[in-house]
Amino acid sequence: MNFGLSDEQEMIVSTVRSFVENEIYPHEAEVERTGEVPPELADRLKQKVIELGFYACNFPEDVGGAGLGHVDFTLVERELGRGSMALTHFFGRPQNILMACEGEQRERYLLPAVRGERMDALAMTEPGAGSDVRGMTCSAVRDGGDWVLSGTKHFISGANHADFVIVFVATGEDQTPRGPKKRITTFLVDRGTPGFTIRDGYRSVSHRGYKNMILEFDDCRLPDAQVLGEVDGGFAVMNDWLYATRITVATNSVGRARRVFDYALNYAAERKQFGQPIGRFQGVSFQLADMITEIDAADYLTLAAAWRLDQGLPANREIASAKLYATEMLARVTDATLQIYGGMGLMDDFPIERFWRDARVERIWDGTSEIQRHIISRDLLRPLGA
Repeated sequence: MNFGLSDEQEMIVSTVRSFVENEIYPHEAEVERTGEVPPELADRLKQKVIELGFYACNFPEDVGGAGLGHVDFTLVERELGRGSMALTHFFGRPQNILMACEGEQRERYLLPAVRGERMDALAMTEPGAGSDVRGMTCSAVRDGGDWVLSGTKHFISGANHADFVIVFVATGEDQTPRGPKKRITTFLVDRGTPGFTIRDGYRSVSHRGYKNMILEFDDCRLPDAQVLGEVDGGFAVMNDWLYATRITVATNSVGRARRVFDYALNYAAERKQFGQPIGRFQGVSFQLADMITEIDAADYLTLAAAWRLDQGLPANREIASAKLYATEMLARVTDATLQIYGGMGLMDDFPIERFWRDARVERIWDGTSEIQRHIISRDLLRPLGA
């Protein structure tokens, strides 16, 4: 077992970390204050990533991406996790399910997304369907040779910058021994399509500037050419996407935890009480020991899950474990860091309170901690017939 990074991987880590520190950190406070990313800054960040050769690095070389494997891409996302999500969004990682594009779809969606000419967003969650994906009510019905979409999606990240969205809707229902089961189909919908509206969502305390939007479909008519993958085959496409996003959330959490830990460590070494640095008190030093142990454990757990994907091995449980542990670890690390800072940790003079707020959503989106525990336990019990 070799836990070391290759020279190429060391270069990836160094390049992305330098980008985050030099191009992202300087703008974080302003984005946090305004809740906005200026368009000119977004364009500048995107262009710099393209020049570095990292735009769409999660896509194969034969479509114009960098062709990074799962472990390599996990290292990229770990470093991006250190920075504001509102700004690292423009590092450019299109949804990997665009690889399901066929024919003309490749020229209209896949290739422009890889080149950075068009941005995508993914729409699955609804007001009444979060963890219960099969409970979605947004639907599409046949009308002549077209599909007509109706319904609402919400909590759609990045849709304010998107040129098109990848939307999952119900297109039928099957009767099963366990009750009705909806069939799901994936559609590609361009901004500006009649009957399709993107509007502001809710103001979140986490990841300010990384906006969530509400999408409304009101008799939105689409031809068959807008179906991504197979009709009624959207659930399989969705599972492929969830693999990628859950491991991304896990490794982002590791990167953010390492940044937060650096604040805690340095503050513990510099802050003095009772005539000595507070890091000399076991109440603080033992917290630091626990924090770095948990961070390292989450890091290895996440990289191990990515390694299994690179080897073509089943990784559903391992990815769920990584997402569960890393996000809950981040919550503990940010809370402990705030405690070490004391009252100053809650002041916006330091970014600690921001990290603390941002950490909370990680246990919710892309599959709650409860859903991850369900996946893990089901994987353990199914072989035993339970």
